[in-house]
Amino acid sequence: MTVFTPAEPQTHAPKGSALLALGFRPFYLLAGTYAALGVPLWALQYAGWLSGANALWHAHEMLFGYAFAVIAGFLLTAVRAWTARPTPSGATLAAIAGLWLAARVLALHSLLASSILDALFAAAVAWGIGRPIVASGNRNWYFILFVLALGAASVAFQAYPQIALAAGLDVVLLVIAIMGGRVIPSFTNNAVMGAGARRNRWIEHGALGSILLLTAFDVLQLPAWPIALAAALLHAARLALWAPLATRGRPILWILHLSYAWVVVHLVLRALAGFDLVAASLATHALTIGTIGGLTLGMMTRTARGHTARPLKVGPWEVAAYVLVHLAAAVRVFLPFLFPQAYVALIVLSAALWSAAFAVFTLAYIPILTRPRLDGQPG
Repeated sequence: MTVFTPAEPQTHAPKGSALLALGFRPFYLLAGTYAALGVPLWALQYAGWLSGANALWHAHEMLFGYAFAVIAGFLLTAVRAWTARPTPSGATLAAIAGLWLAARVLALHSLLASSILDALFAAAVAWGIGRPIVASGNRNWYFILFVLALGAASVAFQAYPQIALAAGLDVVLLVIAIMGGRVIPSFTNNAVMGAGARRNRWIEHGALGSILLLTAFDVLQLPAWPIALAAALLHAARLALWAPLATRGRPILWILHLSYAWVVVHLVLRALAGFDLVAASLATHALTIGTIGGLTLGMMTRTARGHTARPLKVGPWEVAAYVLVHLAAAVRVFLPFLFPQAYVALIVLSAALWSAAFAVFTLAYIPILTRPRLDGQPG
């Protein structure tokens, strides 16, 4: 009996591996595995239970390793749908994934060597999504720039780690803000009758513009707390218009809303950190664990199910992963205020919860990511 079985119809799925049929398949599997193993390894080092603790490695790999893999998998899949033109598959997709994997192995020995491969990986992903976007005249051309910016930030990390990390996280936040505005209200209205999720043109422009401005301030190393505070208000208003309370009882929806709420927490904490009222690391982890961790889990489960012709409905294993990742965020961000003397223990606990979330996701989705679509269609 299979222990990890996501919610899906009891049908006889086509046999064989489809791992290289479309970008989400290898990259979601690689990202989930890396998230489950990499964070607890670093936490054990940080706690002194293993040698070799390296905060730069942890920061670099969670951004340019984990987050970049999910973005790559999503874009290599979405661009095919946006343009009705092929994106890399088969041996070409395997080669792109191989670049990412080689960079992760090298990162254990040299972040410089890893960053060079990250730049090549970024160029390969930009090529993979750029050809169909340019050929079709699709409006999503700016995602090519975002991918290249992440590759450049990985290289810049060697000389300017703080600037590169801040800029890289801002780019990921911008991708999340753009895609969140496109999909979260529409998903909500499509699934919940009468939800009334809506977007306001001025709030949308202000919310996205605030992240662009924040990125510029971070690159120039200017005090960004006023921008962060204004951005928090804009993103809170934006989320409120999306009718988050209407998603109660629908985990595949509330995971997206709850994860986006961490954007507001991140921005408020950034503003407070500008006055040295809280540690800047708490703001960072509100973004990296709460927003990036939660939203990537939510989108990986949803897009994996959608692109394999499964119902957009999750079961207990997915819900467990959703709860675990948000517990990891709460432990890492909020509990240090209450128990500062237990800071190291809280980091270890948060890492364990994060690892469990992604272990559950990875084990549950191996069959989905490696088997053909249930309807027999390509992809």
